[in-house]
Amino acid sequence: MMLKALSADFLKIRGKGLWFLIFIGPIGLIAMQALNYGLRYDYFTQKYAGRLWETLLSDILMFVPISLFLGITLVSSLLANVEHHTNAWKQLLALPISRGAVFSAKFMLGALLLALSCAVLAIGTALLGLSLRFGSSDMPVWDILRLSFLPYLASYPALALFIWLCLTFKNQAIPITLGVMIAITSVFSIQLSEWFPVNWPLFGYIGPRQELFVLTGLLSGAVIFLIGTLHFNRKDVN
Repeated sequence: MMLKALSADFLKIRGKGLWFLIFIGPIGLIAMQALNYGLRYDYFTQKYAGRLWETLLSDILMFVPISLFLGITLVSSLLANVEHHTNAWKQLLALPISRGAVFSAKFMLGALLLALSCAVLAIGTALLGLSLRFGSSDMPVWDILRLSFLPYLASYPALALFIWLCLTFKNQAIPITLGVMIAITSVFSIQLSEWFPVNWPLFGYIGPRQELFVLTGLLSGAVIFLIGTLHFNRKDVN
């Protein structure tokens, strides 16, 4: 049942701008670093000789959390607006399909779209390093994959929360405002405890306990997802 709802949602997002958002986020991040390194190529190659790949990944990491939180907010809102803008909730929920399946399909679609965006980031990072002649023999493939996907997995609580909020509120100003605030906070939250939830995507990649932050993110995301599903099952949706 959930797979049928998921396939229907895939059809609904055609022409909604979601695919553009999924690709433009990581491509824009890579383009920003390409400009940065292109303008100061000699400086970077001389100062960071021997650890160019490491420096590139560190520079990209600075923008991964804010990109993730903004992406989660916008993807969740656009998925919910497929029904909100057409007032199609009553028709959808009148079909022989459970509310839990509807909620799960939206969450799964959001997770798949963001995972695709992370894959684009990984490919773009590798291509950028190669185009800058950092060398293919010492390319840190595993670190590139970790950078692209571990922060994403650690951000599952945000994904579950914003899918829940965006499906619940027809007025998307509330979840979007909250999402933007969280994204901006992630830029400065490094000064706070590493266990501050907004910091989990960052510490899911750096530090000696990355696995712990990723696991905490996944488990917390599962809890929020279950609470959101129970609430969505009982709430009247206009």
